Amino acid sequence: MRFVFSILLAISLHISVIFSQAFSNAIVRTYEGVPALFVDDQLYPPFAYTSYLGEIKYYKEIAATGIHLYTIPSYLGDRGINTHSGIGPFRKSIWVGENKYDFSSIEEDFKKVLAADANAKLIIRLHLDPPAWWEKKYSRFACKLPDGTTYRQSFFSDGWRQHTAKALIAVIQWLQNSAYAKSLIGIHIAAGGTEEWVYHYDEYFYDENPARKRKFRQWLKEKYQRDHNKLRAAWHQPKIKFGTALPADISGQDREDQWLDPQNDQYTIDTYRFHAETLADDIAYFCAVVKQASNRKLLTGAFYGYHYFIGEPRKGHGALSRLLRCPDLDYISSPNDYNRVAGEDWPAMVAIQSVQMHGKLWLCENDTRTSITTLLKNQAPHINPPGNYYDAGVWKGPSSMDVSESFLWKNLGRMLSQGYGGWWFDMWGGWFSDPRLLTVFRSGQHFFSVYPSHPETKMLPEVAVVVDEELCFRDKSLGKLSNAILSNRYALGKTGAPYDLFLQTDISSIDLSRYKIIWLMGVDITQKKLQHFAETAKLLGKTIVSTTTVDTEISGSTDTSEKYAGKLSWKAAELRLLYKKAGVHIYISSDDVLYIGRRWLTLHSAKGGKKNIKFPFKATVTDPLSGAVLAKSVDTFDIELAPSSTRLLYIVPE
Repeated sequence: MRFVFSILLAISLHISVIFSQAFSNAIVRTYEGVPALFVDDQLYPPFAYTSYLGEIKYYKEIAATGIHLYTIPSYLGDRGINTHSGIGPFRKSIWVGENKYDFSSIEEDFKKVLAADANAKLIIRLHLDPPAWWEKKYSRFACKLPDGTTYRQSFFSDGWRQHTAKALIAVIQWLQNSAYAKSLIGIHIAAGGTEEWVYHYDEYFYDENPARKRKFRQWLKEKYQRDHNKLRAAWHQPKIKFGTALPADISGQDREDQWLDPQNDQYTIDTYRFHAETLADDIAYFCAVVKQASNRKLLTGAFYGYHYFIGEPRKGHGALSRLLRCPDLDYISSPNDYNRVAGEDWPAMVAIQSVQMHGKLWLCENDTRTSITTLLKNQAPHINPPGNYYDAGVWKGPSSMDVSESFLWKNLGRMLSQGYGGWWFDMWGGWFSDPRLLTVFRSGQHFFSVYPSHPETKMLPEVAVVVDEELCFRDKSLGKLSNAILSNRYALGKTGAPYDLFLQTDISSIDLSRYKIIWLMGVDITQKKLQHFAETAKLLGKTIVSTTTVDTEISGSTDTSEKYAGKLSWKAAELRLLYKKAGVHIYISSDDVLYIGRRWLTLHSAKGGKKNIKFPFKATVTDPLSGAVLAKSVDTFDIELAPSSTRLLYIVPE
């Protein structure tokens, strides 16, 4: 895939390219086996802090922990980030008129952060949704509903891209000429619902902007190599032409609990793929704008690719593999899984190992609720919508400080063991304003400097899970059926053994020698490439678990196999039995959450009690907080955990 943007070149005829000498030089490059952040050629801790309602007093608390990386929100538009909830805007609009900009909100945020932390480095999370005046004036570039009204921007519109790129360049140019240039290291490109690159729609999705039809036809020409016969065969429509093809109805009105058949429903599947790739291409386009405008000094990143959590195809998150090929993207982000209870893994929403394989940094959004989590209605009542949308459910944290602290240790342990970073998201402010919680943040910075990152080969996972981000394209239930398969992520987190997660598009790059069991979860095994992969794995003595949309089959190096009709969901205990048969090492035999890797071990337990950890090697066990050596040259280690608690250990194999 090529990321050559003719519109960007057209813009550059009117706006000079900015050769930014004042910006810090921030890049992502491989270090000790994983993508890492470097600022001005120095390895930089990838742990940050952010808040929608940032206050100097909280920034000071964070700076005192040793964190000096921050993200601040900013908005081209003048409306809230969630069209469902009706929340108001967090900041004033930057884009106030035709070629008119108000940068005062950015300046105010920089002043707050730098007043608290003179050593701060900042990433701006810039929401690209347009202001209301733009939507009214340029309705031809807006999303068009069936009744003729508009609904924010059309993600298919080159006009929206072009106008927004011009505004984005104006922001970067102002920053480059400001007193804050040296403190800025990146632009987080945001758009769509909750800034996460999901399409804006209410109950049903519509966009009748003519640009969607034009782009879809061009997309079909590229996919089917301008061959009408290939298109007709795939769609089973003998008279269809590229010039008359229309996107399928993906509004969601015909939702039902069944899978689409690629042999008979390619028309709809193609529409969903185009739908997702449009967002991936939009992100890539704006990343290229940032790179050109900053002379490649600034980092670029975005939320995208939530295939391990969102099974709803209308959201548009099924083209991560395409975006990972973008040379102008440095990092990808998502929140943790929202099953935020004690005793469960909260995995990232994407295949992290595929992200890292493509040289992109993974930055997780740790928007972890605590016992002191504030409510929007109290912190910013002027933007809180009517009703209780932001008062209950996922917006409330645990009742105790003990559990709150445990959750943050679990977040940190996952990041350390898998070699990625993230930000602590203090949404409304004050969520982490407690000495015990701030100690977790301080420890993260301390651990990063004192305990070097190390790709410890003796701790590498022996389980590989391969998922298909396009599974949702075949899900006519709009996520219900997909989630029945993907919910195995909860059992996977409690088997007592780590696992790697890959996109099926990366199977040719998976090192089979490292794994003893490979789980093809929701993957269409009839594809020739996947059949070859499975056969090669079996020849190497690997166990293959294949969960399709109807059953699970387990096979190994022999010709025999076991088929479990109708079984799509597995319990942790069942998976442990499969692991043992395949020779996978089990570190703990209880249903507790365990992360191990890069010399870090994290154990999180809902019930607590005495836990026996078994290593496949002799090791030295250290308490990273005190630095005390707890055991030397041991292959087993006992630890006592309180209920709903988390413990981190530093493990050095002999």
